[in-house]
Amino acid sequence: MSTPPKFTTLGCRLNAYESEAMRELSEAAGLDGAVVVNTCAVTAEAVRKARQEIRRLRRENPDARLIVTGCAAQIEPETFAAMDEVDHVIGNTEKMQPETWTSLAADFIGQTERVMVNDIMSVTETAGHLIDGFGRHRAYVQVQNGCDHRCTFCIIPYGRGNSRSVPAGVVVDQIKRLVDKGFNEVVLTGVDLTSWGADLPATPRLGDLVMRILKLVPDLPRLRISSIDSIEVDENLMQAIATEPRLMPHLHLSLQHGDDLILKRMKRRHLRDDAIRFAEEARALRPDMTFGADIIAGFPTETEEHFANSLKLVEDCDLTWLHVFPYSARPGTPAARIPNKVNGAIIKDRAARLRAAGDAQVQRHLDAQISKTHRVLMEKPRLGRTEQFTEVTFAQDHPEGQIITATITGRNGNRLTA
Repeated sequence: MSTPPKFTTLGCRLNAYESEAMRELSEAAGLDGAVVVNTCAVTAEAVRKARQEIRRLRRENPDARLIVTGCAAQIEPETFAAMDEVDHVIGNTEKMQPETWTSLAADFIGQTERVMVNDIMSVTETAGHLIDGFGRHRAYVQVQNGCDHRCTFCIIPYGRGNSRSVPAGVVVDQIKRLVDKGFNEVVLTGVDLTSWGADLPATPRLGDLVMRILKLVPDLPRLRISSIDSIEVDENLMQAIATEPRLMPHLHLSLQHGDDLILKRMKRRHLRDDAIRFAEEARALRPDMTFGADIIAGFPTETEEHFANSLKLVEDCDLTWLHVFPYSARPGTPAARIPNKVNGAIIKDRAARLRAAGDAQVQRHLDAQISKTHRVLMEKPRLGRTEQFTEVTFAQDHPEGQIITATITGRNGNRLTA
């Protein structure tokens, strides 16, 4: 009796999505009893954790074939090929190709290449394999992969390649299938989501895709957008924010810093005032809009004055859900070569202060919801999320995947109660 492959996923939501796709591909190919590690390369620490996880999995599965893939495997294939614990190293393009898993499944005598990692910069199309669902309550649809930008702190373009878009018709057809399967919420995901369409005929924009989905899939109750670059937001996306209640009022912004000089040294394409202006415009169009944001603490050359601008940006943009990243140098990035590094203890302190500011914003947001009525998508029998992505706990069970209307009675920690 065959044993389905076991997957361990490190890193981002897109990796989790792709692990589900690989699970389908490997099972369809008949791959028996393998252990697959889908790695992350966003920081040197992420690579270290991947190596640590590989060693642990080998100890627990001494006789299994151990396959390593993901961004770290793409960027540093030699690192993982040199590990005695690893049987195969698979690149980010190869991992989404059915023939890769077919060859691994048929490899009884060790003839499959041990390292299958090609030049990802030569890839011009997204993988054709799309999964019909991810989780029981909301579905994630990958519409874009890769990134054309070269932020000085980021290694991800070298793991994901240049930006590629899934054609709108393919996306719409998949979302129709997901709605037919009973999903009430779909989340559009990608590495650089707002660059969607730049490589397609007529160069459509993300707003065009959003409007097309909402028009052609009228039975879809909720459409959500994952992380975006606010400087790339187009007019149609702003129109959708203003006029489409089925587009969820929650945007996660890739801001990274609140000081113009540091933003320039990061090679970001926006300035502080651009971020504030976007937040004000979006909230004017949709008063219930909430924002999350990525912010890095302790980028090289960051002074206390620079950091104060990041801290103030939390309030100026009225950010609610913060992802705070203490800066750590990633070998291979321009930022790793910048002198004037910030002391590690100072980085840790600044990250803690940013998180405290974010926590205070969350409490203000929660307090403002008490006595309001929200439509909540149930993720578990007694846990769901509002349209603004706020968690709500219930005293009684409700069907998973259903959207229910609830009055907020209070809060408990970082969750609302209803």
